[in-house]
Parts: sequence; structure tokens; C-alpha cells
Amino acid sequence: IVITENNIRVLRAMKKISQKELAKAVGVTQQTISTAENTSKMSLTTAKKIADYFWVGIDDIFLSKNTRINCIK
Repeated sequence: IVITENNIRVLRAMKKISQKELAKAVGVTQQTISTAENTSKMSLTTAKKIADYFWVGIDDIFLSKNTRINCIK
């Protein structure tokens, strides 16, 4: 299965943070976040760090963009 979209950009918008801020918070580069948002290519470790940052499950990152996500602010 190839997943071609994710909710990272949506989650960032909900928290009002930039790619650079998210990257710093999870310990990756801004380029890694950009690549993850645009291609869904990321390691499981990176996906877990991002999910933990937003207080969501890894599966919530990869649900349809039309799915509502509850994000703790």
C-alpha cells in the first residue's frame, strides 16, 4: 500500500507552527518535514515523533485529509 497524502500540514496549521518549528521540536530538518508533507516519505521513527508531538496516533497522520482530527493545543 502506498499512502500519498497525510495530515501533517493540517496538524501544523491547527497549532499555527511552521515546518521549521516542527522540525526543531521533533529533532529533524525542515527538509524532512517538507518531504514528509509532500510525499508521505518518512521513517517510522519520524512519524512516531510527529504523532507524539501532536498527541495523535501514527494512523491519524495518514488518514484522509478530510478526516477531522482532534489536536490538543
